[in-house]
Amino acid sequence: MSLKISIDTPLGEMIAVADDEALLLLEFADRKDLARQLAKLPETPQDGENAILRQIRDELKSYFKGRLTQFQTPYKKAGTAFQDKVWDALEHIPSGQTVSYKDIAGRIQNPKAVRGAASAIGANPLAIMVPCHRVIGSDGSLTGYAGGLERKKWLLAHEGAL
Repeated sequence: MSLKISIDTPLGEMIAVADDEALLLLEFADRKDLARQLAKLPETPQDGENAILRQIRDELKSYFKGRLTQFQTPYKKAGTAFQDKVWDALEHIPSGQTVSYKDIAGRIQNPKAVRGAASAIGANPLAIMVPCHRVIGSDGSLTGYAGGLERKKWLLAHEGAL
């Protein structure tokens, strides 16, 4: 059974969904395609709480206080093979650093797949935790964050990347 909670953050409400083993989704409640992301889950989550959800709530509090740069909450990826490869690459971007979409395509050994990598990044169901906000345009511009560019700018500044 998967459970969900709302978590208040300085950037607005987030929704977290987990089963007893891992986090399945962490997203801003006002994300445009949140309903589609929730529909992709193996089952409809019920309101409730478990150890995984308590852990991510505590880690988010520490992150927003500037005390945490790497999350430890276990999570499951449920994308295509290509998406999972892109999300794996995102996990290796250290806090306080940024890379371009082109860099991500290169890191997955598919340098011509910049648009595909961008699409996979946009489909990331684990906001902040799998740090898609650390990916910027090749020219250094802040582009393409499903949580909104103001949030992306805030997160990068919070991590010391701006």
